[in-house]
Amino acid sequence: MVFVALLGVLLSELFPPETMMDWGWRIPFLIGCLIVPLLFILRRSLNETEEFEQRRHAASHPQPREILLRLGQNWPIVLIGMLMVTMTTVSFYFITAYTPTFGREVLKLGNIESLVVTLCVGISNLFWLPVMGAASDRVGRRPVLITFTSLMLVTAYPALSWLVSAPSFPRLLAVELWFSFIYASYNGAMVVTLTEIVPLHVRTAGFSVAYSLATALFGGFTPAVATYLIHATDNRAVAGLWLMFAAGCGLVATWLAFRNAPAMSPVTASSSIETAR
Repeated sequence: MVFVALLGVLLSELFPPETMMDWGWRIPFLIGCLIVPLLFILRRSLNETEEFEQRRHAASHPQPREILLRLGQNWPIVLIGMLMVTMTTVSFYFITAYTPTFGREVLKLGNIESLVVTLCVGISNLFWLPVMGAASDRVGRRPVLITFTSLMLVTAYPALSWLVSAPSFPRLLAVELWFSFIYASYNGAMVVTLTEIVPLHVRTAGFSVAYSLATALFGGFTPAVATYLIHATDNRAVAGLWLMFAAGCGLVATWLAFRNAPAMSPVTASSSIETAR
C-alpha cells in the first residue's frame, strides 16, 4: 500500500489530471502485474504448518461437495467471521481507497495532499499491524478486539465532524491516522482470531468465505455508501455512521466468538478451536 500511494503521488506530479483520466490510470495496473511472479515465489518458499502437511500427504482429500457440506455445518462460525471481518474491510477501504476522493471531492483539498495522507496511512498500517498483533499475543485477542471496536464506535462520527467543520490537510491527516491506528490494531488481532476459531478441517475455505463475503457485501461498497450518504443527507461527516455500523458488527462478532471461550492467547488457542467446533 505504501508503494501504491507513492506511485499515486508520483504520477500526479508527472501528469496533469486530463492525462491521468485519459490513459495514465493504466500505469498502476500494469505495474501491479509485476507482483504476480513474486506471489508464486513466496508461495513456493513458505513452509506449511504441521497439521496442513499431514493433510497434504493424506491418502484422500476432500471433494468440493464435502467442503461445501462442512461449510454448511459450520455456518455460524462463517457468519461470525464475516461480521468480524466487516470492521476490517470497511475501515480499510475508508482510509485507503476512499481517502483521495473524500479529500478532493468532499473536503475540496488538493489531490497531492489527499494522496500524501494515503501514503502516511500506509506507513501507519505497516507499523501498527505487527505491533498490535504482538500485543494481542500477550494480553489476549478479546481485549484488543473489544477495545478498538469500541473506540471506532465512539469516535468515528465525532472525528469526522471535527474534520469537516474546518477541512485542512493537518486535520485530515490526524483523523486518518487515528482511524489507521484503530484499523491496524483491530486487524492485527482479528486475522489471528479468525484463523483460531475456524475448525481445522474447514479452515481455509471458512476463512476465505468469511473474508470474501465481508469484502463483497460491506468493505468494497464503502466508497459508494459514503458518497451516497453524503449526497442524501448533505452531511459530510455522515460516513462516520457507516464506520460505526462496521464497528458494531465487529463488537457483536467478538462477543459471539468468545461467549463460550476464554480470551484467546497462544496457550488457549487450541482449546478454543475445539470449543468452536
